[in-house]
Amino acid sequence: MAEIYHVISRGVDKRKIFLDDQDRFRFIHDLFEFNDQKLVKTTFYAFFKIKKQFIDMMGKKEKERDPRKLLVNILVFCLMDNHYHLLLEPLIENGVFKFMKKLNMGYSRYFNIRHERQGTLFEGRYKRVLVKNEAHFIHLPYYIHFNPLDFKFYSWRERKIKNYKKAIKFLESYRWSSHLDYLGVKNLPSVTQREFLYDFFGGSKSYKNKIKEWLRSIDLDAIKDISLE
Repeated sequence: MAEIYHVISRGVDKRKIFLDDQDRFRFIHDLFEFNDQKLVKTTFYAFFKIKKQFIDMMGKKEKERDPRKLLVNILVFCLMDNHYHLLLEPLIENGVFKFMKKLNMGYSRYFNIRHERQGTLFEGRYKRVLVKNEAHFIHLPYYIHFNPLDFKFYSWRERKIKNYKKAIKFLESYRWSSHLDYLGVKNLPSVTQREFLYDFFGGSKSYKNKIKEWLRSIDLDAIKDISLE
């Protein structure tokens, strides 16, 4: 198995790091923009007012400029209110460190300017864990994508969901993760590199068919050493 890291970064004192969709869009932009070995110059005003054209703009940027030299493959991501999850495959030495430094510093600067605050945004250094066990790895994409259920179906963590159909529909309505793109729905496709997991899980149809099964059977105790919660 490739070298894969589960990464999580939280707001200091568990404060919210995404206050509205504009913040979320900006962070998505940063996930894309800072995943480059070259120096990236991005300003506070860039992507400040992002609307429906966001996905097309990212696609056009790839065509209009020199191709990016990626630091990492972003396999999975999910934004919550006060933290975010990533599943990363480094492509160069210290790729995760270099990417996370650019990402958190860049987003912190944007957030502090926009919200007129000073000081640290994130709680110390991000946490990361190397996923060594393949049995653990197959849980992680689902676990990360299921995190938004905490907003309305927190019982998923105890495998006590009463209405699986509603829970699955809720996940399909939550656009701030890579879940929709793995379902085959074009949401934020330029951010992630999905070929590895598609090969692993057998494509979007297979991924979709296993969602209910994982909701019923996922054992968080079995992955507590890699869940970083």
